[in-house]
Formats: sequence, C-alpha cells, structure tokens
Amino acid sequence: MAREAVIVGVGDVPLKDGKVVGGGSVLQVQARAAKAAMDDAGIAMRDVDGLLVAGLWGVPGPGQLPSVTLGEYLGIFPRFADTTNIGGSAFEAHVAHAAMAIEAGYCDVALIAYGSMQKSERSRTLGGRPPILTMQFENVWGIPQPVGGYALATMRHMHEHGTTPEQLAEIAVATRKWASLNPAATMRDPISIDDVMKSTPISDPLKLLDCCLVTDGAGAVVMTTAENAKAHGCRSINIRGYGEAHTHWSIGAMPDLARLTAAEMSGKAAFDMAGITHDAIDVVQCYDSFTATVLLTLEALGFCERGAGGRFVANQRTAPGGEFPLNTNGGGLSYCHPGMYGIFLLIEAVRQLRGESGERQVQGAKTALVHGTGGTLSSGSTVILANH
Repeated sequence: MAREAVIVGVGDVPLKDGKVVGGGSVLQVQARAAKAAMDDAGIAMRDVDGLLVAGLWGVPGPGQLPSVTLGEYLGIFPRFADTTNIGGSAFEAHVAHAAMAIEAGYCDVALIAYGSMQKSERSRTLGGRPPILTMQFENVWGIPQPVGGYALATMRHMHEHGTTPEQLAEIAVATRKWASLNPAATMRDPISIDDVMKSTPISDPLKLLDCCLVTDGAGAVVMTTAENAKAHGCRSINIRGYGEAHTHWSIGAMPDLARLTAAEMSGKAAFDMAGITHDAIDVVQCYDSFTATVLLTLEALGFCERGAGGRFVANQRTAPGGEFPLNTNGGGLSYCHPGMYGIFLLIEAVRQLRGESGERQVQGAKTALVHGTGGTLSSGSTVILANH
C-alpha cells in the first residue's frame, strides 16, 4: 500500500506585547511549540524520527547545526533531518520535503519547528553586514535591508502598473480586521486607510503600517502517514500539492522587480500537482512581510492578472466578510512576525481547515493555499492543503 503523508498536529506559543509569555531561550520556546503540536497530534515525542528546522539563531555557534542542536535538546534521535533555509518560505518547503521523506519511508513521524526571541533579545537587524560576496554590490551603498529591496520592487510596480499607496493600505487595514478577531494577535486596534497613509515613512513608498511586526514566536507542525494518523485518531489534513523555487538573493539580481518569479514557479507546480483550479481555494495564507509582498504574490499565484493586484484587493475584498479570505489570523502585519513567518501560515491554514478558528473562522473552508516568501522576494514555496 502506498504511504500518504498528512499533517496531524500544529502548535505555537502565546505572546504578550510581541514577546513570548514566560520568556525563555530559543530552544525552550521551540520545545514548547513542539510539545503543543505533538499533544495536538496525540503522538509521543519519542516517536519523532524526522526533524526539519530552519532559523537564524545561534550562528555562529550551535545554530550552525540546528537540527542536531534541537534534536539533542528534545532528546530525540531522528533518522531523517532537513535544515533547508531559503528564508521565511523554508517551512512550506519543509512540508514538501517531509511528505516526500514519509512517502519514501525515510521517516514515519516528522516534526517541523521554528523559534525566535528576536524582540526580547533585541537582535533583529540585517544592517551592518560585511560587504562580502554578493553583498558587496549593495550593502556598501546603505540600502536598508530587507525593507529597501521591497521598497524598490514596490516603486517599480507602481511605475509599471499604476499601483497606489492607498491600494497597498487596503491590505494592511483588511489584515488588521482579521487580527481584531484573533485574541492571540499582537496588534488588534482598528486602523484606517488614512492611518496607514499617515504612518511613519520607512523606505519610500513603504510606511510603518505597510511593514510587518517585530516579535518573538515559535511554532511547530507534525506530519505522519495517513495510516498512522488513523491509528492515533488524528484529525489529519491532506497535502494536495506543493512547489518551491528561488531566483536571487541580491535585489539587483531579481529577474523582474515588478514580478515575483519564484512564486509563479512554485505556485504553478503546486496547482499542477493538486490538479485543481484557483476557484477551488477557500482560504489563502500568504506571506505578508510587507503589504507589497501580498500584492505581488496574489498576481504571481494567478489569482489576478499581472499589474491588477491593486484593483484586486480594493474595497476590503480580503477582509472579514469579503469574498477572498486572506491571512485570517492577522498575518505578519498584525499577528506576529518573529523573523521567519512561514510556519505560522501553515498553522493558521490547518486550524481553518479543522474549523478551530473561532470568530475568524471561514465557514465551509475545505481547501487552503499557503505561500511563503523568503529573503528579499528571493524564494517562494507553495502548499495546497485540504480536509477531504
């Protein structure tokens, strides 16, 4: 009988004012998230034989071997490990890699984990990096990283397609409305288009409320075989399709500033594998490091034509009650953003498909698309999930 990989558990840690409740080290918060996910699955930690980890913690130091370090801390001995790090999209890629490993028999229970204490440790900075290798061509000129690269792409999109700052603001406002329905969200107070427009300029044309939060956070996802899930009585979520790609690291090497090529590639692969069309998707969770990231991603994934993203999100189309439910937990713009947000997209998608999202629940959600973006619009990973 063919082995089918499914998602059976998700977990995260509570935050207050963007910091992990109770504090702790980056290993401790990952362990808490992992335990929450294992408890959710009803599977013992000792049964984990696949460990997939990405992060920017402990480098240089133990974080240079992240799965080895976390495995030691958790007291497990995986026979399959994956430390692929392509930025915030790594965890969607991990789902694909874990699915392939499980289906091929390399492991039976896979744990995907991430944690960051960047807000508590005040360690969030991408500036001041030595101008070596590809960075010698950009960092020496003082471009703020990563927001400067996203600002360049945004400005180019505005130039080519007439996109306006007000259209970007629609995304921030809609996402905050979802956050207001999520008790776990960091920022829940309502905002208006005018609030976004008047917020502090960060890197023209992006303003403060166009930018993601800086928080702590930790999350985990558990996967196993459909047969094992049934034996444990798990509420399993099926993986229908996936894809991944990356195109550049330096923003100057991006193939087209106004076009998210990596997402086009990964999205097409996921839809082709799933064998479904866009109208079959009930809820979308896509990386929102900046409002422009969302707009570029929606175009690249084919939910609207190139250049039409601004019109697509107009009139609060993606807000609660709108026809296109998007980033339903409040996203990186209002829920949390601990440096690499992709795992939280997966957690929210699973909870929506299980009907566990309370006031923000999308009624009748059966199929979800999850898309992560990494680097400076550098990488993309897409996963299509279903509860049937």
